[in-house]
Amino acid sequence: MNAGTHASPPVPRPALRIDDGADVSASPFQVEAAAVAAEAAGYDGFSASETKHDVFASLMLAARATERITLRTAIAVAFARNPMTVATLANDLQLVSGGRFELGLGSQVQAHIERRFAMPWSRPAARMEEFLRAVRAIWAAWAGEDRLFFKGEFYQHTLMTEFFAPGANPHGTPPILLAAVGERMTQVAGRVADGLLCHAFTTPAYLRERTLPALLDARGGSLDGFSVLLPAMAVLGADAGERAAAEQAVRGQIAFYASTPAYRPVLDLHGWGELGERLHLLSRRGAWAEMAAEIPDDVLDAFAVAGTPAEVASALTARFGDAVTSVSLYTPYEVDRALTLAVARELRGQE
Repeated sequence: MNAGTHASPPVPRPALRIDDGADVSASPFQVEAAAVAAEAAGYDGFSASETKHDVFASLMLAARATERITLRTAIAVAFARNPMTVATLANDLQLVSGGRFELGLGSQVQAHIERRFAMPWSRPAARMEEFLRAVRAIWAAWAGEDRLFFKGEFYQHTLMTEFFAPGANPHGTPPILLAAVGERMTQVAGRVADGLLCHAFTTPAYLRERTLPALLDARGGSLDGFSVLLPAMAVLGADAGERAAAEQAVRGQIAFYASTPAYRPVLDLHGWGELGERLHLLSRRGAWAEMAAEIPDDVLDAFAVAGTPAEVASALTARFGDAVTSVSLYTPYEVDRALTLAVARELRGQE
């Protein structure tokens, strides 16, 4: 497969930060160890996700065990909680980490919010915008900037007594990063967040033709001070056999995401809507093993880069170097740590 490039985005971006992350199923102790290793290897940032364990608990361990690296939830499920609980957790992680925390939030999908978390779901973009505004109102009240009186359509926070207020955080409030794919949620990120967490199911064309224009529209034409973080799919392997296995895993991951209706706009941009419909039908039948074979080479090339560490680093820079502020590798398969570190070194050498 080959790495493709697209026209430059409408605004220049600074040099890339290089981030690392824990495995999605890592235990809190494994997250802690991975963060320590990432800091020792020289990564700028470290992300942990929320699947089998609480992401805030995991990063609390990482905060105590590290000194320099930025720590990020990517993501914590906002709608599984309320603004007060999220404001409290984020404030505490900012305190324990010494100001190294970034609050990455996402909506999840309706089925999980209603059936796994037993929480309400409606108008996710509008709800998320209000959620983030409520979190900021709570932080402002703790800092003594204003009395807490937030009354919205979805959330109301009108009581905060001194006994329960932790006071102003000596390290300030953490940046809020919002995960988004669709243009509506992306615009929410532009209006009320400090950065955007792109989905791994993102192509250079979608980033430049949909994501960045939506952000610029929401922010009045400037992305100054705004972060754009991207986990990029990559095919890596020490030999032909490992690379073939990695490529098969990446095809399977692309097929999984492509079967999800919420991510259909990415396929539609490329004229691949029929592929999404076909994969969705296969997923409803539980035909997961068949789905990877449905991903043709041109679709694979659009979503992933491949090759030696030097080739992967070069392709990432060509695709995203002027469009995002941070990049990390998304490898949905077992990969030799030496290879991912080699990619990071190559990216550093290109700065």
